[in-house]
Amino acid sequence: MPDLSSNLAGIKSPNPFWLASAPPTNTGYQVMKAFDQGWGGAVWKTLGVPVVNVSSRYGGMNYRDNRLVGLNNIELITDRPLKDNLREIEEVKKYFPNNAVVASLMVESKEEWHQIVKDVQNAGADGIELNFGCPHGMCERGMGSAVGQEPKVLETIVGWVKEVSTIPVIVKLTPNISDITEPALAARKGGGDAISLINTIQSIIGVDIDNFVPYPVVDGKSTNGGYCGPAVKPIALNMVKNCAQHPDIDLPISGIGGIENWKDAVEHILLGATNVQICTAVMHYGFGIIRELIPGLERYMTEKKFKTIDDMVGKALKNVKTWEKLNLDYKVVASIDEDKCIECQLCYTACEDGAHQAIGIPDEEGKRVPYIIEENCVGCNLCSLVCPVEECITMERRDDGKSVTTWEQKSEKGEAPTTFNDPLAGGIHHWVPEPKDALKK
Repeated sequence: MPDLSSNLAGIKSPNPFWLASAPPTNTGYQVMKAFDQGWGGAVWKTLGVPVVNVSSRYGGMNYRDNRLVGLNNIELITDRPLKDNLREIEEVKKYFPNNAVVASLMVESKEEWHQIVKDVQNAGADGIELNFGCPHGMCERGMGSAVGQEPKVLETIVGWVKEVSTIPVIVKLTPNISDITEPALAARKGGGDAISLINTIQSIIGVDIDNFVPYPVVDGKSTNGGYCGPAVKPIALNMVKNCAQHPDIDLPISGIGGIENWKDAVEHILLGATNVQICTAVMHYGFGIIRELIPGLERYMTEKKFKTIDDMVGKALKNVKTWEKLNLDYKVVASIDEDKCIECQLCYTACEDGAHQAIGIPDEEGKRVPYIIEENCVGCNLCSLVCPVEECITMERRDDGKSVTTWEQKSEKGEAPTTFNDPLAGGIHHWVPEPKDALKK
């Protein structure tokens, strides 16, 4: 049986699945309930000077029959007194001494930072997470993402915290920035022990087109909020990768963003995360999803012969290259399984109008299964992605598997296109219909 225990910068937990700082960690009741069901850790909903939240607070992004592929929220930090939260942190640790309880913090002055750090330490927190990512409400007051977008300020505040902290400090980063590695580097310079990412993405989820107000609606008005849920996973994975690959950051990473099942968690870990934090999936399905997360991860680790979580961390990083290092000689073409095809012809439409006119429709009456025009197929994958039948369209390799040529090599040898009409350009070498051929006859 693989060992699922996790150690993020000295913060230990029985498994790598933590609850992110959010509504599911707003009370000791919720955290205890989660731990009782098997969660390894929890980052307490952000503590600070209590706020007054609005009603309503959430907006959802649905896609066809799937509800809540994205969630927008305009909720702020805790609206509960600090003393109540501290008392409950202390109580949770008495019942669950081996589970990780991390206090998320957000205040303004150096004095407030020093005081609240001491308070959560005295309450028994195992670690601190500095919320430098909230993209609404708090940033207008000079906190949250306003700090995360200013590396010098971030570095300074991390330094303040480290002056008094006796427990590990995690710095939570905002994705609302051009280069996520800049605040990550600042976190390291300030003395941070780990980073967590991503926080929510600044967004407007949609607009009530009858009443002309964005969602969520607060008495006929609205504001931008933070976007999270399954839809943000690709952005989160890329930013986790960027930080994990940067040689000067060299900090443990807690991966956050779009994690709904064990596979999502594995993807974060393979790209450099030591553990993961989950919020939206819990808000959607409840704490019980841990009953799928843990056995799913165990089965995967057993299958791949990983003995510990650390064996998995960053395993995919070596295969993530910059574009100019990819093999231009690698060649795949689409192949359609006629027995599986349902004759919807969506692949034909997608390729004809959105790609490279490499799929044809038989002229013979009664035949509707599309066919691939191999000489014009560039291997873009679009047809396989739009096909509604699994494994009906697959991509088959056609190169010899030995030759490797990259754009970097072509540039160094002077074989890359350099003029507007350069014969070395790739698009010159395959057939393209004449413009007039688009007109209906």
